[in-house]
Amino acid sequence: MNNRYIDLIEQTFDFPQDEFTLQEDFLRFHDIDLAGLIETYGTPLKFTYLPQISNNIIKAKRMFQQSFDKLNYTGKYHYCYCTKSSHFKHVLNEALKNDIHLETSSAIDMDIIQNLKASGAINNQTYIISNGFKTKPYIANIAKLINEGHQNCIPVIDNYAELDLLSEKINGDFNIGIRIASEEEPKFEFYTSRLGIGYKDIVPFYDDQIKGNKRLKLKMLHFFINTGIRDNAYYWNELVKCLKVYVNLKKKCPSLDGLNIGGGFPIKNSLAFEFDYEYIIEEIVNQIKLTCEEAGVDVPNIFTEFGSYTVGESGGAIFKILNQKQQNDREKWNMINGSFITNLPDTWAINKRFIMLPINRWKDPYERVLLGGLTCDSDDYYNSEQHVNAIYLPRYTKQKPLYVGFFNTGAYQESIGGYGGLQHCLIPAPQHILIDKNEQGEMVASLFKNHQTSEQLLNILGYEN
Repeated sequence: MNNRYIDLIEQTFDFPQDEFTLQEDFLRFHDIDLAGLIETYGTPLKFTYLPQISNNIIKAKRMFQQSFDKLNYTGKYHYCYCTKSSHFKHVLNEALKNDIHLETSSAIDMDIIQNLKASGAINNQTYIISNGFKTKPYIANIAKLINEGHQNCIPVIDNYAELDLLSEKINGDFNIGIRIASEEEPKFEFYTSRLGIGYKDIVPFYDDQIKGNKRLKLKMLHFFINTGIRDNAYYWNELVKCLKVYVNLKKKCPSLDGLNIGGGFPIKNSLAFEFDYEYIIEEIVNQIKLTCEEAGVDVPNIFTEFGSYTVGESGGAIFKILNQKQQNDREKWNMINGSFITNLPDTWAINKRFIMLPINRWKDPYERVLLGGLTCDSDDYYNSEQHVNAIYLPRYTKQKPLYVGFFNTGAYQESIGGYGGLQHCLIPAPQHILIDKNEQGEMVASLFKNHQTSEQLLNILGYEN
Protein backbone atom coordinates (compact mmCIF):
# COMPACT_ATOMS: atom_id res chain seq x y z
CA MET A 1 0.00 0.00 0.00
CA ASN A 2 1.35 3.43 -0.98
CA ASN A 3 0.74 5.62 2.04
CA ARG A 4 3.63 8.05 1.77
CA TYR A 5 2.89 11.73 1.33
CA ILE A 6 4.74 11.84 -2.00
CA ASP A 7 2.55 8.98 -3.25
CA LEU A 8 -0.58 10.93 -2.37
CA ILE A 9 0.61 14.00 -4.29
CA GLU A 10 1.77 12.07 -7.34
CA GLN A 11 -1.51 10.14 -7.50
CA THR A 12 -3.60 13.30 -7.19
CA PHE A 13 -1.71 15.84 -9.29
CA ASP A 14 0.72 16.20 -12.13
CA PHE A 15 3.88 16.53 -10.04
CA PRO A 16 6.59 17.88 -10.10
CA GLN A 17 5.53 21.19 -11.63
CA ASP A 18 7.39 24.19 -13.05
CA GLU A 19 7.79 25.91 -9.68
CA PHE A 20 7.52 22.91 -7.32
CA THR A 21 10.15 20.17 -7.30
CA LEU A 22 11.72 17.81 -4.79
CA GLN A 23 15.39 17.47 -4.00
CA GLU A 24 15.79 14.30 -2.00
CA ASP A 25 13.11 14.68 0.68
CA PHE A 26 12.80 18.49 0.61
CA LEU A 27 10.49 20.77 -1.37
CA ARG A 28 11.94 23.47 -3.59
CA PHE A 29 9.96 26.47 -4.89
CA HIS A 30 11.37 28.08 -8.08
CA ASP A 31 14.47 26.09 -7.13
CA ILE A 32 14.78 28.01 -3.85
CA ASP A 33 16.45 25.92 -1.15
CA LEU A 34 13.61 26.18 1.38
CA ALA A 35 15.32 23.84 3.84
CA GLY A 36 18.37 26.10 3.70
CA LEU A 37 16.19 29.14 4.41
CA ILE A 38 14.78 27.43 7.48
CA GLU A 39 18.25 26.42 8.66
CA THR A 40 19.58 29.97 8.23
CA TYR A 41 16.66 32.06 9.45
CA GLY A 42 14.38 29.74 11.41
CA THR A 43 10.58 30.05 11.41
CA PRO A 44 8.10 31.60 11.14
CA LEU A 45 9.27 33.46 8.07
CA LYS A 46 7.90 35.12 4.97
CA PHE A 47 9.82 35.47 1.75
CA THR A 48 9.54 37.30 -1.57
CA TYR A 49 11.12 35.77 -4.67
CA LEU A 50 11.65 38.94 -6.69
CA PRO A 51 12.37 37.41 -10.14
CA GLN A 52 8.85 35.95 -10.29
CA ILE A 53 7.43 39.49 -10.41
CA SER A 54 9.32 40.16 -13.64
CA ASN A 55 8.48 36.70 -14.97
CA ASN A 56 4.73 37.34 -14.75
CA ILE A 57 4.95 40.84 -16.22
CA ILE A 58 6.99 39.57 -19.17
CA LYS A 59 4.54 36.71 -19.69
CA ALA A 60 1.49 39.01 -19.80
CA LYS A 61 3.12 41.54 -22.11
CA ARG A 62 4.16 38.75 -24.46
CA MET A 63 0.66 37.24 -24.55
CA PHE A 64 -0.98 40.60 -25.29
CA GLN A 65 1.52 41.30 -28.05
CA GLN A 66 0.90 37.87 -29.57
CA SER A 67 -2.85 38.56 -29.61
CA PHE A 68 -2.30 42.02 -31.14
CA ASP A 69 -0.14 40.51 -33.88
CA LYS A 70 -2.55 37.66 -34.61
CA LEU A 71 -5.60 39.94 -34.78
CA ASN A 72 -3.84 42.87 -36.47
CA TYR A 73 -4.83 45.07 -33.55
CA THR A 74 -3.46 48.58 -34.13
CA GLY A 75 -3.68 49.97 -30.60
CA LYS A 76 -0.95 49.85 -27.95
CA TYR A 77 -0.82 47.79 -24.76
CA HIS A 78 0.15 49.35 -21.42
CA TYR A 79 0.81 47.12 -18.41
CA CYS A 80 0.09 48.93 -15.13
CA TYR A 81 0.85 47.57 -11.67
CA CYS A 82 -1.86 48.03 -9.04
CA THR A 83 0.26 49.28 -6.15
CA LYS A 84 -2.21 48.44 -3.39
CA SER A 85 -1.43 44.74 -3.89
CA SER A 86 1.97 45.39 -2.32
CA HIS A 87 3.51 48.82 -1.77
CA PHE A 88 6.98 47.61 -0.76
CA LYS A 89 9.89 49.37 -2.42
CA HIS A 90 11.54 46.10 -3.43
CA VAL A 91 8.33 45.08 -5.22
CA LEU A 92 7.99 48.38 -7.10
CA ASN A 93 11.67 48.42 -8.03
CA GLU A 94 11.47 44.91 -9.47
CA ALA A 95 8.24 45.58 -11.36
CA LEU A 96 9.54 48.83 -12.84
CA LYS A 97 12.49 47.03 -14.44
CA ASN A 98 9.99 45.93 -17.10
CA ASP A 99 8.85 49.24 -18.66
CA ILE A 100 5.46 49.32 -16.95
CA HIS A 101 3.10 51.94 -15.53
CA LEU A 102 1.38 52.34 -12.16
CA GLU A 103 -2.12 52.59 -10.73
CA THR A 104 -2.73 54.35 -7.41
CA SER A 105 -5.61 54.48 -4.96
CA SER A 106 -4.78 56.91 -2.13
CA ALA A 107 -2.98 60.11 -1.14
CA ILE A 108 0.04 58.30 0.28
CA ASP A 109 0.27 56.28 -2.93
CA MET A 110 1.07 59.58 -4.63
CA ASP A 111 3.87 60.21 -2.11
CA ILE A 112 5.35 56.87 -3.21
CA ILE A 113 5.09 58.08 -6.82
CA GLN A 114 7.01 61.23 -5.94
CA ASN A 115 9.68 59.13 -4.22
CA LEU A 116 10.01 56.83 -7.25
CA LYS A 117 10.23 59.80 -9.55
CA ALA A 118 12.93 61.47 -7.46
CA SER A 119 14.97 58.26 -7.57
CA GLY A 120 14.65 57.99 -11.36
CA ALA A 121 12.61 54.77 -11.23
CA ILE A 122 9.82 56.48 -13.21
CA ASN A 123 9.61 59.57 -15.41
CA ASN A 124 7.05 61.83 -17.10
CA GLN A 125 6.31 59.15 -19.70
CA THR A 126 5.14 56.72 -16.99
CA TYR A 127 1.36 56.56 -16.83
CA ILE A 128 0.00 57.11 -13.33
CA ILE A 129 -3.64 55.99 -13.28
CA SER A 130 -5.21 57.48 -10.14
CA ASN A 131 -8.24 55.46 -9.15
CA GLY A 132 -10.45 55.34 -6.08
CA PHE A 133 -12.55 57.86 -4.19
CA LYS A 134 -10.60 61.12 -4.09
CA THR A 135 -10.17 62.68 -0.65
CA LYS A 136 -8.84 66.24 -0.35
CA PRO A 137 -5.25 65.07 0.32
CA TYR A 138 -5.46 62.66 -2.63
CA ILE A 139 -6.75 65.46 -4.90
CA ALA A 140 -3.95 67.75 -3.71
CA ASN A 141 -1.26 65.15 -4.39
CA ILE A 142 -2.63 64.36 -7.85
CA ALA A 143 -2.69 68.08 -8.65
CA LYS A 144 0.87 68.51 -7.38
CA LEU A 145 2.15 65.79 -9.71
CA ILE A 146 0.30 67.20 -12.74
CA ASN A 147 1.28 70.79 -11.94
CA GLU A 148 4.92 69.68 -11.89
CA GLY A 149 4.56 68.54 -15.51
CA HIS A 150 3.48 64.91 -15.27
CA GLN A 151 0.79 65.01 -17.97
CA ASN A 152 0.60 61.21 -18.06
CA CYS A 153 -1.07 61.24 -14.67
CA ILE A 154 -4.70 60.41 -15.42
CA PRO A 155 -7.15 60.84 -12.53
CA VAL A 156 -10.07 58.49 -13.12
CA ILE A 157 -13.32 60.20 -12.14
CA ASP A 158 -15.17 58.14 -9.55
CA ASN A 159 -18.04 60.56 -8.84
CA TYR A 160 -19.40 63.84 -10.21
CA ALA A 161 -17.88 66.07 -7.52
CA GLU A 162 -14.28 65.07 -8.31
CA LEU A 163 -14.19 67.01 -11.56
CA ASP A 164 -14.65 70.38 -9.85
CA LEU A 165 -12.27 69.47 -7.02
CA LEU A 166 -9.52 68.57 -9.49
CA SER A 167 -10.16 71.68 -11.60
CA GLU A 168 -9.71 73.90 -8.55
CA LYS A 169 -6.28 72.44 -7.74
CA ILE A 170 -4.78 71.76 -11.17
CA ASN A 171 -3.25 74.60 -13.17
CA GLY A 172 -4.00 74.55 -16.87
CA ASP A 173 -5.24 71.65 -18.99
CA PHE A 174 -5.27 68.04 -17.80
CA ASN A 175 -6.32 64.55 -18.87
CA ILE A 176 -9.00 62.48 -17.15
CA GLY A 177 -10.63 59.08 -17.27
CA ILE A 178 -14.07 57.91 -16.20
CA ARG A 179 -14.74 54.73 -14.24
CA ILE A 180 -17.80 52.65 -15.08
CA ALA A 181 -19.87 51.49 -12.12
CA SER A 182 -20.25 47.89 -13.24
CA GLU A 183 -23.11 45.68 -12.18
CA GLU A 184 -22.06 43.09 -9.63
CA GLU A 185 -22.49 39.33 -9.96
CA PRO A 186 -26.04 38.21 -8.98
CA LYS A 187 -24.87 36.53 -5.75
CA PHE A 188 -23.64 39.88 -4.35
CA GLU A 189 -25.62 41.71 -1.67
CA PHE A 190 -25.85 44.81 -3.87
CA TYR A 191 -26.45 45.28 -7.58
CA THR A 192 -24.02 48.00 -8.62
CA SER A 193 -20.43 48.75 -7.63
CA ARG A 194 -20.03 51.72 -5.27
CA LEU A 195 -17.11 52.81 -7.46
CA GLY A 196 -17.58 54.81 -10.64
CA ILE A 197 -20.50 56.22 -12.61
CA GLY A 198 -23.37 54.15 -13.97
CA TYR A 199 -23.39 52.89 -17.58
CA LYS A 200 -26.35 55.02 -18.67
CA ASP A 201 -25.02 58.16 -16.95
CA ILE A 202 -21.56 58.35 -18.53
CA VAL A 203 -22.45 59.86 -21.93
CA PRO A 204 -24.78 62.48 -20.35
CA PHE A 205 -22.01 63.28 -17.83
CA TYR A 206 -19.60 63.85 -20.71
CA ASP A 207 -22.09 66.06 -22.57
CA ASP A 208 -22.92 68.16 -19.51
CA GLN A 209 -19.56 68.63 -17.78
CA ILE A 210 -16.67 67.62 -20.03
CA LYS A 211 -17.48 68.32 -23.68
CA GLY A 212 -17.55 72.10 -23.40
CA ASN A 213 -14.68 72.39 -20.94
CA LYS A 214 -11.55 73.28 -22.89
CA ARG A 215 -9.30 72.49 -19.90
CA LEU A 216 -10.29 68.82 -19.90
CA LYS A 217 -9.33 66.02 -22.24
CA LEU A 218 -11.08 62.69 -21.74
CA LYS A 219 -8.51 59.98 -22.50
CA MET A 220 -9.70 56.81 -20.79
CA LEU A 221 -12.75 54.71 -19.96
CA HIS A 222 -12.12 52.41 -17.00
CA PHE A 223 -13.85 49.04 -16.57
CA PHE A 224 -13.40 46.52 -13.77
CA ILE A 225 -15.57 43.94 -12.06
CA ASN A 226 -15.00 42.67 -8.55
CA THR A 227 -14.79 38.98 -9.44
CA GLY A 228 -11.96 39.63 -11.89
CA ILE A 229 -11.42 38.26 -15.36
CA ARG A 230 -13.17 34.93 -15.76
CA ASP A 231 -14.41 32.90 -18.70
CA ASN A 232 -18.07 33.05 -17.76
CA ALA A 233 -21.26 34.64 -19.05
CA TYR A 234 -21.22 37.35 -16.37
CA TYR A 235 -17.78 38.68 -17.35
CA TRP A 236 -18.41 38.65 -21.10
CA ASN A 237 -21.80 40.32 -20.64
CA GLU A 238 -20.30 43.15 -18.59
CA LEU A 239 -17.47 43.59 -21.09
CA VAL A 240 -19.99 43.93 -23.94
CA LYS A 241 -21.89 46.60 -22.01
CA CYS A 242 -18.63 48.44 -21.35
CA LEU A 243 -17.70 48.36 -25.04
CA LYS A 244 -21.08 49.80 -26.03
CA VAL A 245 -20.40 52.74 -23.72
CA TYR A 246 -16.90 53.12 -25.15
CA VAL A 247 -17.99 53.32 -28.80
CA ASN A 248 -20.87 55.71 -27.99
CA LEU A 249 -18.48 57.93 -26.07
CA LYS A 250 -15.77 57.70 -28.72
CA LYS A 251 -18.18 58.97 -31.41
CA LYS A 252 -18.69 62.11 -29.34
CA CYS A 253 -15.17 62.45 -27.95
CA PRO A 254 -12.24 62.15 -30.42
CA SER A 255 -9.65 62.47 -27.63
CA LEU A 256 -10.82 59.22 -26.00
CA ASP A 257 -8.25 56.62 -26.99
CA GLY A 258 -7.75 54.39 -23.93
CA LEU A 259 -9.74 51.49 -22.52
CA ASN A 260 -8.67 50.29 -19.08
CA ILE A 261 -9.94 46.76 -18.39
CA GLY A 262 -8.58 46.78 -14.85
CA GLY A 263 -7.02 43.78 -13.16
CA GLY A 264 -8.37 40.46 -12.06
CA PHE A 265 -6.16 37.78 -13.58
CA PRO A 266 -6.26 34.82 -11.16
CA ILE A 267 -3.12 33.30 -9.72
CA LYS A 268 -2.36 29.67 -8.97
CA ASN A 269 -4.08 28.54 -5.76
CA SER A 270 -3.82 24.77 -6.19
CA LEU A 271 -1.59 22.19 -7.83
CA ALA A 272 -4.64 21.49 -10.00
CA PHE A 273 -5.01 25.14 -11.11
CA GLU A 274 -5.87 25.69 -14.77
CA PHE A 275 -6.53 29.00 -16.52
CA ASP A 276 -6.09 29.64 -20.22
CA TYR A 277 -4.56 33.12 -20.12
CA GLU A 278 -3.78 33.17 -23.84
CA TYR A 279 -7.36 32.33 -24.84
CA ILE A 280 -8.85 34.93 -22.47
CA ILE A 281 -6.51 37.68 -23.67
CA GLU A 282 -7.13 36.91 -27.32
CA GLU A 283 -10.90 36.86 -26.82
CA ILE A 284 -10.89 40.19 -24.94
CA VAL A 285 -8.81 41.84 -27.66
CA ASN A 286 -11.02 40.29 -30.34
CA GLN A 287 -14.23 41.53 -28.69
CA ILE A 288 -12.80 45.06 -28.45
CA LYS A 289 -11.72 45.03 -32.09
CA LEU A 290 -15.01 43.63 -33.43
CA THR A 291 -17.13 46.11 -31.44
CA CYS A 292 -15.08 49.07 -32.65
CA GLU A 293 -15.13 47.90 -36.27
CA GLU A 294 -18.91 47.47 -36.19
CA ALA A 295 -19.28 50.98 -34.76
CA GLY A 296 -16.80 52.50 -37.21
CA VAL A 297 -14.41 53.87 -34.54
CA ASP A 298 -10.69 53.41 -33.95
CA VAL A 299 -9.66 50.69 -31.50
CA PRO A 300 -8.38 51.99 -28.14
CA ASN A 301 -5.04 51.54 -26.48
CA ILE A 302 -5.58 48.82 -23.86
CA PHE A 303 -4.51 49.31 -20.25
CA THR A 304 -4.52 46.63 -17.57
CA GLU A 305 -3.94 47.00 -13.82
CA PHE A 306 -2.71 43.61 -12.66
CA GLY A 307 -1.96 43.52 -8.95
CA SER A 308 -2.24 40.02 -7.51
CA TYR A 309 -1.11 38.60 -10.84
CA THR A 310 2.03 40.74 -10.70
CA VAL A 311 3.17 40.05 -7.17
CA GLY A 312 1.08 37.19 -5.73
CA GLU A 313 3.13 34.29 -7.04
CA SER A 314 6.35 35.77 -5.67
CA GLY A 315 5.43 35.26 -2.01
CA GLY A 316 5.52 32.46 0.51
CA ALA A 317 5.29 31.79 4.24
CA ILE A 318 6.86 28.94 6.20
CA PHE A 319 5.82 27.69 9.63
CA LYS A 320 6.87 24.91 11.98
CA ILE A 321 4.35 22.49 13.44
CA LEU A 322 4.79 23.04 17.17
CA ASN A 323 2.58 20.26 18.45
CA GLN A 324 -0.44 18.13 17.68
CA LYS A 325 -3.66 18.14 19.70
CA GLN A 326 -6.09 15.23 19.44
CA GLN A 327 -9.41 16.92 20.22
CA ASN A 328 -11.73 13.95 19.59
CA ASP A 329 -11.67 10.59 17.86
CA ARG A 330 -11.49 12.20 14.39
CA GLU A 331 -9.86 15.64 14.62
CA LYS A 332 -6.15 16.18 14.94
CA TRP A 333 -4.96 19.78 15.22
CA ASN A 334 -1.45 20.64 14.06
CA MET A 335 -0.52 23.94 15.71
CA ILE A 336 1.72 26.27 13.71
CA ASN A 337 4.14 28.81 15.21
CA GLY A 338 2.20 31.71 13.73
CA SER A 339 -1.32 32.93 13.11
CA PHE A 340 -3.50 32.68 10.03
CA ILE A 341 -5.49 35.75 11.06
CA THR A 342 -2.41 37.96 11.22
CA ASN A 343 0.12 36.29 8.90
CA LEU A 344 -2.28 35.19 6.10
CA PRO A 345 -5.42 37.23 6.80
CA ASP A 346 -7.19 36.37 3.54
CA THR A 347 -7.53 32.78 4.75
CA TRP A 348 -9.67 34.14 7.57
CA ALA A 349 -11.33 37.18 5.99
CA ILE A 350 -12.45 35.80 2.61
CA ASN A 351 -11.77 32.07 3.00
CA LYS A 352 -8.99 32.26 0.41
CA ARG A 353 -6.88 29.19 -0.20
CA PHE A 354 -3.20 29.25 -1.02
CA ILE A 355 -1.06 26.32 -2.10
CA MET A 356 -0.07 24.51 1.11
CA LEU A 357 2.66 21.85 1.07
CA PRO A 358 5.10 20.39 3.58
CA ILE A 359 8.72 21.43 3.22
CA ASN A 360 10.18 18.14 4.45
CA ARG A 361 9.33 14.49 5.20
CA TRP A 362 7.64 13.84 1.83
CA LYS A 363 8.51 10.13 2.03
CA ASP A 364 6.82 9.65 5.40
CA PRO A 365 3.28 8.28 5.91
CA TYR A 366 0.56 10.93 5.88
CA GLU A 367 -2.51 11.72 7.97
CA ARG A 368 -5.53 14.00 7.80
CA VAL A 369 -5.25 17.07 10.03
CA LEU A 370 -6.53 20.56 10.74
CA LEU A 371 -4.14 23.48 11.05
CA GLY A 372 -4.48 25.89 13.96
CA GLY A 373 -2.92 29.28 14.65
CA LEU A 374 -1.58 30.64 17.93
CA THR A 375 -4.22 33.26 18.72
CA CYS A 376 -7.00 32.51 21.18
CA ASP A 377 -9.59 33.00 18.45
CA SER A 378 -11.79 30.17 17.21
CA ASP A 379 -11.46 31.48 13.64
CA ASP A 380 -7.66 31.15 13.58
CA TYR A 381 -7.54 27.92 11.58
CA TYR A 382 -7.05 26.50 8.11
CA ASN A 383 -8.95 23.30 7.60
CA SER A 384 -9.55 22.49 3.96
CA GLU A 385 -7.89 22.57 0.60
CA GLN A 386 -10.09 23.22 -2.41
CA HIS A 387 -8.62 20.33 -4.37
CA VAL A 388 -9.14 17.52 -1.84
CA ASN A 389 -11.50 19.02 0.76
CA ALA A 390 -9.08 18.12 3.53
CA ILE A 391 -5.51 18.72 4.64
CA TYR A 392 -3.10 15.83 4.47
CA LEU A 393 0.40 16.18 5.86
CA PRO A 394 3.22 13.83 6.85
CA ARG A 395 2.35 12.18 10.17
CA TYR A 396 3.27 14.29 13.19
CA THR A 397 5.99 13.03 15.50
CA LYS A 398 7.91 14.86 18.21
CA GLN A 399 11.17 13.31 17.09
CA LYS A 400 11.09 14.67 13.50
CA PRO A 401 10.18 18.37 13.08
CA LEU A 402 7.67 19.16 10.33
CA TYR A 403 7.59 22.42 8.38
CA VAL A 404 4.78 23.61 6.12
CA GLY A 405 4.78 26.28 3.45
CA PHE A 406 2.02 28.46 2.00
CA PHE A 407 2.82 29.66 -1.51
CA ASN A 408 1.70 32.48 -3.83
CA THR A 409 0.91 34.69 -0.83
CA GLY A 410 2.62 37.83 -2.13
CA ALA A 411 -0.43 40.07 -2.63
CA TYR A 412 -2.27 42.01 0.08
CA GLN A 413 -1.36 39.86 3.11
CA GLU A 414 1.09 42.32 4.66
CA SER A 415 -1.11 45.40 4.25
CA ILE A 416 -4.29 43.65 5.38
CA GLY A 417 -2.43 42.08 8.30
CA GLY A 418 -1.17 45.50 9.45
CA TYR A 419 2.52 45.04 8.64
CA GLY A 420 4.71 46.53 11.35
CA GLY A 421 1.73 47.32 13.59
CA LEU A 422 -0.36 45.56 16.19
CA GLN A 423 -1.16 41.90 15.58
CA HIS A 424 -4.12 39.95 17.01
CA CYS A 425 -3.27 38.60 20.48
CA LEU A 426 0.07 40.42 20.03
CA ILE A 427 1.50 37.58 17.95
CA PRO A 428 4.66 39.21 16.47
CA ALA A 429 5.01 39.57 12.71
CA PRO A 430 7.52 37.05 11.30
CA GLN A 431 10.81 37.92 9.69
CA HIS A 432 10.72 38.75 5.98
CA ILE A 433 13.37 37.45 3.58
CA LEU A 434 14.07 38.79 0.06
CA ILE A 435 15.36 36.34 -2.54
CA ASP A 436 16.92 37.52 -5.79
CA LYS A 437 19.43 36.34 -8.35
CA ASN A 438 22.88 37.87 -8.80
CA GLU A 439 24.59 38.50 -12.13
CA GLN A 440 25.75 34.88 -12.22
CA GLY A 441 22.15 33.64 -11.81
CA GLU A 442 22.75 32.39 -8.27
CA MET A 443 20.09 32.69 -5.55
CA VAL A 444 20.85 35.37 -2.97
CA ALA A 445 18.79 35.73 0.20
CA SER A 446 18.81 38.75 2.51
CA LEU A 447 16.92 39.78 5.61
CA PHE A 448 14.45 42.61 4.89
CA LYS A 449 12.79 42.83 8.30
CA ASN A 450 13.48 40.89 11.47
CA HIS A 451 10.87 39.42 13.79
CA GLN A 452 8.68 42.07 15.38
CA THR A 453 9.80 42.60 18.98
CA SER A 454 7.95 43.00 22.23
CA GLU A 455 9.42 46.49 22.59
CA GLN A 456 7.99 47.57 19.22
CA LEU A 457 4.51 46.35 20.11
CA LEU A 458 4.59 47.90 23.58
CA ASN A 459 5.68 51.22 22.08
CA ILE A 460 2.68 51.23 19.75
CA LEU A 461 0.43 50.55 22.74
CA GLY A 462 1.87 53.45 24.70
CA TYR A 463 3.97 51.43 27.16
CA GLU A 464 7.16 53.38 26.47
CA ASN A 465 10.11 52.77 28.76
